[in-house]
Amino acid sequence: MEIRIDHRTCIGSGQCTLTAPAVFTQDDDGYATLVPEGARTATPKQVTQAALSCPVQAIAVGNAPPGT
Repeated sequence: MEIRIDHRTCIGSGQCTLTAPAVFTQDDDGYATLVPEGARTATPKQVTQAALSCPVQAIAVGNAPPGT
């Protein structure tokens, strides 16, 4: 699973962090960032819910290329 955060769009609402704390955290400025290796432990449903919870749609979820 490939997760991308558009850091120009993110407003730091924290909804992704509340929805999928194993995948998302907030940096020192309060903006979304990925937890290292978090995408490997989360279910696709958790990540999708977190992306949908973003009020500015700053999170994109897709399929990672095979072998990654």
